Amino acid sequence: MATYIEPRVLKGFRDFLPAAEIARRTLIERIEFSFRSYGFLPIDTPALEYAEILLGKGGGETEKQIYRFIDNGGRDVALRFDLTVPFARFVAEHRADLPLPFKRYHIAKVWRGENTQRGRYREFTQCDFDIVGSDSAAADFEILLMMRNTFQTIGAGDVTIRVNHRGLFNRFLATLGVAGRSVEILRTVDKLGKIGRDATLIQLAALLDDDKAARILSFIEAKGGFEETLACMTEAAGGECPESERLRLLYCFMLDTGSAASFTLDPSITRGLDYYTGVVYETFLNEVPDIGSVCSGGRYDNLAALYSKERVSGVGSSIGLDRLIAALETLGKLGDKNAYARLGIACIEEKDAGHYQTLATRFRDAGISCEVFLESNKLAKQFMLAEKKGIKWLLIPADDANGAFSLRNIETRETIDKCSSIEEAIKMLLR
Repeated sequence: MATYIEPRVLKGFRDFLPAAEIARRTLIERIEFSFRSYGFLPIDTPALEYAEILLGKGGGETEKQIYRFIDNGGRDVALRFDLTVPFARFVAEHRADLPLPFKRYHIAKVWRGENTQRGRYREFTQCDFDIVGSDSAAADFEILLMMRNTFQTIGAGDVTIRVNHRGLFNRFLATLGVAGRSVEILRTVDKLGKIGRDATLIQLAALLDDDKAARILSFIEAKGGFEETLACMTEAAGGECPESERLRLLYCFMLDTGSAASFTLDPSITRGLDYYTGVVYETFLNEVPDIGSVCSGGRYDNLAALYSKERVSGVGSSIGLDRLIAALETLGKLGDKNAYARLGIACIEEKDAGHYQTLATRFRDAGISCEVFLESNKLAKQFMLAEKKGIKWLLIPADDANGAFSLRNIETRETIDKCSSIEEAIKMLLR
């Protein structure tokens, strides 16, 4: 008796049936269209890297979540946990071939062995976009503006992008005399949205003392609008400095482009990864804020220095595609999930398959997706198959493969008999 292996996938990993995959790919196409409209170019990197490459600056919880193993050649390797660190290696390795500033995007899968939850999996897709070779405020702002406009392009509704500056926060920590513990403090503050104010205060007090913990919590709470909050932050950090000036300049750009309503200065946004050094940000869909940030990033001026003696400034962001899809599904904005062709051609006689493909080519050349049915089942069964596949129209060829044909509307059950002009059929289907 045969022994079968139970078909199953690992927890946190998924199969995608055609309807779900077509929705994903359509969304990716729209995101790519937005990226390319800003002059960003696609790249790709290996899924597997030397572990030392990926762990050079990952830090924190990420290091515990990485999929790491010794391969058959005895090499210490790991699956990429994001697309930013491989990009830093990419820039260092191909610096001579890249015109700077270089604008790239990279849409690919990454892997983290973390706890699964709504919109969060162990294998997931990120849509990254970065500018390297410029440390200007204009580069920071272009990333921010492209984030905003990409969500408009995909029809996600209004967004709020919460902006902060890690450098300004670090200056504030220096005034408290705790700059040496900035990494631990930043990671604790980064949990504010997840664990709440009281739990954050307790964790900060455990790191420092009650007074310093209270002052940090006061600093990270917004005080009003962008300008008012910036003034409070600047005063607490010791006065005007390049970091506060950078935020003020970004706000001017927001006003100049009429986009200021989409941005909020939020001192609690710190981002947990160590490699961020400047402006940082997270994006929330206003209609489903509870799902968390769907796009985040910041400036990482020192990251490429891990792999090269040459300093290359960078700023970028990443859309979490799976979390975004979960949000769009909740809002009913994911778009058409029809995974199949608009037109089907029924099979009357299998010997006429060549003729059916010739017909299909005429429709495809006109921009109408068309599927040829392969087996000569009863028409009722072919109608049922077309309905199951989401095909709207079914062309029924004449018995002699040379005469008129019929068109069946699968949704309305209406049939147009004795059609003889493919051109007229094309016009009707394109309406």
